[in-house]
Formats: sequence, structure tokens, C-alpha cells
Amino acid sequence: MADNINRIKRHEIDDDWAHSAIVEAGGFAFISYCMGNVGEPIDGQINGAIDTLEQRLQSIGLTLESVVKMDCLFKTIDDLPAIKQVFHDRFHSVYPSRKAVQSDFVVEGLLFQLDAIAFRG
Repeated sequence: MADNINRIKRHEIDDDWAHSAIVEAGGFAFISYCMGNVGEPIDGQINGAIDTLEQRLQSIGLTLESVVKMDCLFKTIDDLPAIKQVFHDRFHSVYPSRKAVQSDFVVEGLLFQLDAIAFRG
């Protein structure tokens, strides 16, 4: 078991952008660049980002319940209230800690993106 905890595993490596979408280290999984439904209204994009997160978690044997921390990036911080209902629907009272920030995005039509940390235990 100690071997697995001390090993770093990288998944979805993108050499063009020089990043890994998932990095597992020390019993945690760090997941980045979760976005989806680009071009849709904000609630659709929040759900799309969570869909991407959920798919990435499933690829390493975890679920949304494993998520302990999220960084939520909004094109416009005024869209923050939209997260409330989506999180109620998707996390069923097992909410991660989170923060929200406003950010400029390089992807046209992107209103929301998230990064997450999940705990494997």
C-alpha cells in the first residue's frame, strides 16, 4: 500500500499543452480543465464541467463523492448563484469545499471551468 501512496500517476497527458488532466499523488487525485457544453447558458456549462469531472473520476475508479475541493472559474462572477441548484442536484448534500473566481478564458464561449481534488483514502 505504501508503494501506491508514494507513486505519482499521470493520466490524460497532453504533450501539446504540456499538462496532465489527472495527477494522482499521496492518496489524492488532482483533476484539471473540466469544462463542457461550451456555448450553452451557464447552468448547462456547470453541468457539462461536472460531467467531465465525473468521467475523469470514473476513469480512475472514483466518484463525485470523492471530491473534497473544487476551484470554480467563472467568466463573470455574477453567474455564481447558478452553481447552487446544480450542486444540490449533482452532489446530494455531499458537497466539496470550494472557491469561485472570475477568469478570462482562451476558449471562445466558455463561461465556466472547474478544477478538483478528490480523496482516494
